[in-house]
Amino acid sequence: MASASGTAASPEQVLEDERFTRLALTLGERHLGLTWPNPSVGSVIVERSGGAPVILAQGVTQPGGRPHAERVALAAAGERARGATLYVSLEPCSHHGKTPPCADAIVAAGIGRVVSAIEDPDPRVAGHGHARLRAAGIEVVTGCLAGEAFRAHRGHITRVTTGRPAVTVKLARTTEGFAGSRHGPRLMITAETANGRVHLMRAHADAVLVGAGTILADDPLLTVRLPGLERRSPVRIVIDSHLRTPRGARIVATAREVPTWILTTTTAPTEAERELAALGVEVIRGPADGDGRVALGAALQLLGRRGLTRVFCEGGPALADALARDDLIDELILVTGRSARGQGDVPALGLALQGRMDDLRLVGDEQIGPDLFMLWEKP
Repeated sequence: MASASGTAASPEQVLEDERFTRLALTLGERHLGLTWPNPSVGSVIVERSGGAPVILAQGVTQPGGRPHAERVALAAAGERARGATLYVSLEPCSHHGKTPPCADAIVAAGIGRVVSAIEDPDPRVAGHGHARLRAAGIEVVTGCLAGEAFRAHRGHITRVTTGRPAVTVKLARTTEGFAGSRHGPRLMITAETANGRVHLMRAHADAVLVGAGTILADDPLLTVRLPGLERRSPVRIVIDSHLRTPRGARIVATAREVPTWILTTTTAPTEAERELAALGVEVIRGPADGDGRVALGAALQLLGRRGLTRVFCEGGPALADALARDDLIDELILVTGRSARGQGDVPALGLALQGRMDDLRLVGDEQIGPDLFMLWEKP
């Protein structure tokens, strides 16, 4: 960690900073999927009373992206914030948008020390927030739990640096390595506990993405159906190059309740677009690749321009392999479930994705009931 004073912090101070920065990161995670196009940031204000740290206030970026986490915490702390330490999971903003800069609010509140996990690469911020705080005489410490903060803000960072949202691909496979069967019934690979975890992942995404083949084969609803989180259903997006999505599909029937977008090519039938639009679906046209299919890189750029930062892909092996071919996978979640007992014949990992695995690193695994979740990410 780097400090404005240049002096090394004591081991005790480092541990304390990590403790409250981790709390800030946890707070920010609560609103993932709710704040786009802004990042979901967490903040904590701490003072020392009698030698022990005391939490004065906590904040998280509110749904819709405002107010920012720092302002929420500062408002809750009031005058008690003077001389306290502010922990924040991402550099405070320094530019005038719909609200004045958070850096100015921190200075005005009399905060004495700021521990900021990472610099915000947004060109409107990009170190200027930290510089403004230091210029006001506030001690600024950066880099605390930087790796965890990068992971938490990967969507925002990817969007402001590449123009597209971060893409997380989730694939389920049998113990034999299959994701499905071409000719038999649909394979039921994972247990209910694992399915519940996937619904929680949906709730933390800005959008869930599938291909038209998944709609035709499974007619999924793609909503969050965990008790109490039903309103956290993200935007539903279908890659459908020729507008084959049935007008009676469940995502079409519920398009007025949950935002539903179809990404298609400029040559897709206009009559099909009119029919889908009349049912509440938004059709977004973009360029095609050499095979006449939606050009995925360009499609993700369109989503980035609309403010999406985190896309959760549940489209199966074909879409995952297409994303891998274009190097568009930032995270891969591979769920290994039960045996198919000789029924599967569709490999979960296509050739392109297999070729990309060396570019990803395994960062964790978790056993959820009988199913094993493994997470890879792009370094």
